[in-house]
Amino acid sequence: MRSRFLTCLFPITALLLAAATTSQAAGISQGAMLSNSCAACHGTDGKSPGAIPSIHGKSSQFISRTLTEFRSGKRPSTVMGRHTKGYSDEEIRLIAEYFATLK
Repeated sequence: MRSRFLTCLFPITALLLAAATTSQAAGISQGAMLSNSCAACHGTDGKSPGAIPSIHGKSSQFISRTLTEFRSGKRPSTVMGRHTKGYSDEEIRLIAEYFATLK
């Protein structure tokens, strides 16, 4: 049983390490990867094509504070509260820093 577990664990670990190495080798930051989910509503690179607010180039403090307020329920929302509940403080920081670099 233990050898079967280890046999399954090794390929999974190798795949995870390969994925992490590939994204780093391609120059894709974790913040950039996390921000991909924002594009559906906020547009590519945070440049909104419509009524949803653009987040491109906003300060990291603004984005971090806003996402944290959505997550805590302090800021009312229809969708963002549900999205942000899935992010850790570190992930919110990475997303905020990524969008802040887009000038």
